Amino acid sequence: MSAPAATRARAPVALCGLDPRTYEPHRLHLPPRTYLETNCYADALIELVHARGGEPLAMLGFTLATDWDGDQFTYAKPPAADLRLLYGIDVHEMLPYRPLDEHIELALSQGRTLMLEADAWHLPDTAATSYRREHLKTTIVAEAIDPAAQRLRYLHNAGLFELEGEDYRGALALDADRAAGAMEPFCELVRFDAGPALRGAQLRECALSLAAEHLRRRPRRSPFEAWGQRLGEDLERLAGGTEGDYHAYAFVTVRMAGSTFELSAEHVDWLLGERGAAAAAHLRQIVETTKVLSFRLARRRPFDSAPAIAALTGAWEAATSELERALPCSS
Repeated sequence: MSAPAATRARAPVALCGLDPRTYEPHRLHLPPRTYLETNCYADALIELVHARGGEPLAMLGFTLATDWDGDQFTYAKPPAADLRLLYGIDVHEMLPYRPLDEHIELALSQGRTLMLEADAWHLPDTAATSYRREHLKTTIVAEAIDPAAQRLRYLHNAGLFELEGEDYRGALALDADRAAGAMEPFCELVRFDAGPALRGAQLRECALSLAAEHLRRRPRRSPFEAWGQRLGEDLERLAGGTEGDYHAYAFVTVRMAGSTFELSAEHVDWLLGERGAAAAAHLRQIVETTKVLSFRLARRRPFDSAPAIAALTGAWEAATSELERALPCSS
């Protein structure tokens, strides 16, 4: 006689059956990159595509449209439409109405998964920063779950990790004090049946078209020039602030721009090879300049930022000009 449905439902279930002890991250998350992590959302998707045997370098054309949004650079988030075209992946918001581990269990059993905002307080992989120190929202992707053992394996930042027990209940907002009145974490369902997962020449051809489209959407003037017009005011505010204020500001400015355009350089290398070498070199100049500028900002004292802004603007303009020539119908 088969086991009751309730018993079967509590068995461990996995998406790819990966082991954190042997998992090898994508090369985007390995040295010698300057910024080994970009942001939690992009990094989780990079590893998800990689874990399923795809090439995440193909989806990075969106970074070419990065702009200055008034008080920060554009958050690097792969567009859902690009994921659908390149990998047949559909990502859309879902509404949790049961305990989150039940939703995860069901999704994984159907060959799907959930991306959810978790509190880094409960994520052991953030031991050097937030774990049991600071409450910060961050995006994780469920890879495997064992509800009976209260164990979750998840993709986060640059790898695959595992949590259990108290961290399991906290990350999935299962404890009574959370369930009694707190808002449910934001969740997205990830399906892999929205179309074919492209490979080889088809993947590159689609990525070329998307990169050209994103380049057409780039800002009409350098995003660094726009930032430079505000930077003096920001420096005055940082001078009267704390180290924490600096880190928050740096994350959405120098670090956001540097890590995003480093992804751009990696994308151009993969997509265009030698034809894109000059553009990739200019993009990496942006990366190096943001790294130097971050050290200047860390002092939290006013300084002449004009040379750095001019260097960033020059590199951006040179890179986009090269790409206009290299990408099909991008002008």
